[in-house]
Amino acid sequence: MEKLLVVGFVVAGIILGTQAYEYLDFNVTEIDRIEELEFGFSKYSSNLNPLMVGLTLIRGADSGAVCLDGTLPGYHLHRGHGSGANSWLIQLEGGGWCNNIRTCVYRKTTRRGSSNYMEKQLQFTGILSDKAQENPDFFNWNRVKLRYCDGASFSGDGQNQAAQLQFRGERIWRAAIDDLKANGMRYANQALLSGCSAGGLAAILRCDEFRNLFPGSTKVKCLSDAGLFLDTADVSGGRTIRNLYNGVVELQSVKNNLPRICTNHLDPTSCFFPQNLISQMKTPLFIVNAAYDTWQIQSSIAPTSADPSGFWHDCRLNHGKCTPAQLRFLQGFRDQMLRVVRGFSMSRQNGLFINSCFAHCQTERQDTWFADDSPVIRKKAVAIAVGDWYFDRAEVKLVDCPYPCDKSCHNLVFR
Repeated sequence: MEKLLVVGFVVAGIILGTQAYEYLDFNVTEIDRIEELEFGFSKYSSNLNPLMVGLTLIRGADSGAVCLDGTLPGYHLHRGHGSGANSWLIQLEGGGWCNNIRTCVYRKTTRRGSSNYMEKQLQFTGILSDKAQENPDFFNWNRVKLRYCDGASFSGDGQNQAAQLQFRGERIWRAAIDDLKANGMRYANQALLSGCSAGGLAAILRCDEFRNLFPGSTKVKCLSDAGLFLDTADVSGGRTIRNLYNGVVELQSVKNNLPRICTNHLDPTSCFFPQNLISQMKTPLFIVNAAYDTWQIQSSIAPTSADPSGFWHDCRLNHGKCTPAQLRFLQGFRDQMLRVVRGFSMSRQNGLFINSCFAHCQTERQDTWFADDSPVIRKKAVAIAVGDWYFDRAEVKLVDCPYPCDKSCHNLVFR
């Protein structure tokens, strides 16, 4: 598995004026890389006394709500207080997908497919922090981290008996929501559904459904962090991520759980891509995404399968080693992302924070959510941008200038 190289909390490395975070690469599996990208830094919080929140298993197995291996799913809940006692933030965990029997069977041996391997306690940092100086707008809310153990962004509903696989993401979602409503969420006067990576995609897929759980008087919005996966060609001209998503949708019987507003005119795989959903959603949505998303560069744009000669090897791990031609290709990816959100951003109710960083997931990491040196666009950190949008303090449509102009980035670098 990739090992995080840490000196204190921030790895000392200056690349084009930005902080760089380095990883060692030992031919890791896709799942290992995803876990390090999304969650590696939560293990190395600068907070010497981090909030640790225990795992609650959801006793909904009678409804078929189980992980890939048949174990119970779970969540971590830290209760709100004061003005936030009736406000709820649901964070959907990310961690990639499994698109065939082999990768799903592998996931059963990890926390991404079995609660047997989940941490019994989890650090709550960034948007989940309970400290006002770290999380100014949501610190005293009821904050929930819903664990991800189905491999299809909480959207599948099927099984493979021969491989002893349960594809029950949709049932996990429903069982978790029912459990949380019984624990007080039904009384919410404010709610925010959020998620990172595969969880950010799930937040988009489930957003309007989440809105409908509450009366009209409840303020409900959604936040997707690093969930804007683009239906784009890889460096060989192939469709790596479309092929991946097609496998997920087919294997895990996702079709019937996708938003009907999309499937009534597009194929199911297309409706697993956020770009075909975001402009049709009724519920206010905020998108946080790095314009040069490191997961998409490594796993969708320039995966090893599309680069047999290794021409992209150094660039995909370290943007500082990209050739001018490779950087132009990556600028084209940013351009595509901006075209995708153009119509979405025209709606006053929606919000946007697209920074020109080489990063992936910025809301759960304290250093990228809200800290003295957090990434900013027009002097506004992610936490302030999201808070201003959620509480209607300002209209927030923040799009960074192209790389390499942003010197506030916390770029991820692998070697």
